[in-house]
Amino acid sequence: MEGIKRALTKEPFSRLLNIRMIELETGYSLVEMDYDPAVMNNIYSRAHGGAIFALIDEAFQLAGQTHGSIAVALNVNVTYVASPEPGAVLRAEAREINVTKRTGTYDIRVTDETGRLIATCHALGFRTGKPIPFLEPES
Repeated sequence: MEGIKRALTKEPFSRLLNIRMIELETGYSLVEMDYDPAVMNNIYSRAHGGAIFALIDEAFQLAGQTHGSIAVALNVNVTYVASPEPGAVLRAEAREINVTKRTGTYDIRVTDETGRLIATCHALGFRTGKPIPFLEPES
């Protein structure tokens, strides 16, 4: 899992949004980011769905890689429940609910720091069977 953690610290998109990994276990991840209206608002001055989706996708990506092979998204269904308040700390928690040789299914929930539900997600990943190259120890 250390290789996955190192890779996240180098990922440009998650760094741009200041997405932070809080927990990572097999089939599970918890990530968070601060909702910054100055860069994450839509035309209605509310949180852009793409910003919330980015947090969901990071949680999904991390949880899906924990079996040691490259996993990619096949289908992601998001339901936006509420808009966060400016400055809220958003947390996305991805839980693997089923895994086979070729697929992994995940439930992902986004909440703010008070536990208020912001979005829910059901995601399906394809497990390629190819080893993750950056899991090799760094020299």
